[in-house]
Amino acid sequence: MTRLPHYETSDVRIEKMVVGPFENNVFVLRCKGTGEAVIVDAANEHELLLEVSRATGVRRVLTTHGHFDHIQAVTQMRDAGIEVGIAAEDATMLPSYDFVIPDDDVIEIGDLRLKTIHTPGHTPGSTCFLLDGHPIVFSGDTLFPGGPGNTSFENADFDTIIQSIDRRLFTLPAETLVLPGHGLDTTIASESPHLDEWIERGW
Repeated sequence: MTRLPHYETSDVRIEKMVVGPFENNVFVLRCKGTGEAVIVDAANEHELLLEVSRATGVRRVLTTHGHFDHIQAVTQMRDAGIEVGIAAEDATMLPSYDFVIPDDDVIEIGDLRLKTIHTPGHTPGSTCFLLDGHPIVFSGDTLFPGGPGNTSFENADFDTIIQSIDRRLFTLPAETLVLPGHGLDTTIASESPHLDEWIERGW
């Protein structure tokens, strides 16, 4: 089955899949020059993710955070030889993992470069991934259309997520496309004018 790209240029192809009962977004980021690819969040439906991984050359999973709905396929991906990474602060939330994702690091996917942005608040280790040279950031559950991710969970904190969004994401170019862990895309320009509203409402 042919999958239409969610975003594509001469050097990168991003595919989006919606999986599981919580309708998680799973993104496949592929370097068109080398064929190397990664998955952002092995959330669910491991058979589908493994099929796509085999077809697209995925060798690694980058985990935005450790909440259960984002990691349901982690064990099966690792059993298939695909490495799984997550920020150290959320590592204990996974059944197993292969590498730790530091803040302000660069992850190479062939000729592509993903910059890691630690954005605690939804979880202590929540991490966004900025695609260097492209107006794309994978925001996990940190930023959605209409506001920040849920901070009613244990170890979540509203003031912290607001600070993360303000200092780490709203400093990105206005045209940056935000690809969240659930639902539709948005842009930095669409969300940044509403920060004070979110603070006032408290969620």
